Amino acid sequence: MIVIGERINGMFKRIGEAIATRDEAPIIEAAQAQVEKGANYLDLNVGPASDEPVAAMQWLVETVRKATDTPLSIDSPKPDVIRAGLDIAGSNSIINSTTGEAQRLAALMPLAAEYGCPIIGLTIDENGVPRDAPGRTEVALKIVASAMEHGVPPDNVWIDPVILPISCTQNHQPEVLKAIAECKLLSDPSPKTVLGLSNVSQGTRYRSLVNRTYLVMAIAYGLDAAIMDPLDDDLMDAMITAELLMNKTVYCDDFLKAYRT
Repeated sequence: MIVIGERINGMFKRIGEAIATRDEAPIIEAAQAQVEKGANYLDLNVGPASDEPVAAMQWLVETVRKATDTPLSIDSPKPDVIRAGLDIAGSNSIINSTTGEAQRLAALMPLAAEYGCPIIGLTIDENGVPRDAPGRTEVALKIVASAMEHGVPPDNVWIDPVILPISCTQNHQPEVLKAIAECKLLSDPSPKTVLGLSNVSQGTRYRSLVNRTYLVMAIAYGLDAAIMDPLDDDLMDAMITAELLMNKTVYCDDFLKAYRT
């Protein structure tokens, strides 16, 4: 499974302060730590830490590039901020993210086509987040159709069926799992699926337990990627074991160690 490290986000206090003061050390430390723990991509989000988000994103990408050449997920609601990040990040970057709203698709699908990069599409439209799997799948189909109209291959679309906190939307969790499976039937080749995993445990006491249990369930339904915390060893162990049990890796007694080498 593809692990997108979530820890370089201005919403985290230490990272937000580092962005605001242009302190490279915490950014480099977070980048190196996540890559060492198995992140395949690093998600970069300047958050609310700057009134000049374009300049902040440029600085953030340049700083991370001093530590690693790991592919980046450029995360912002603003197309100009995403473009600024993509210009520096290099190949294999991901746009994070569009929604199924017509205005967002019109702004961001051409960007994905221009840079030839994958784009994450959240199953949110003008009516918000659908309550059930069919509603999420309908928005996902709209995103895939827009991608194809703009010359973006379907397998460069990563559908995020939007997991919400279990503490307030418990009835959504099974619907997200069903949507993951249904998205595989939308096109040939099919879009990938991704979750912002940590959202499911917001407001809960046992965050790590909730995250890793739901991740294992989602992998069983065909999840391809997650924006998650690779520094959580129990979470990573659960992911590795789930992939083994789904016959995606070869068993050996040291399978946890083998995955990490």
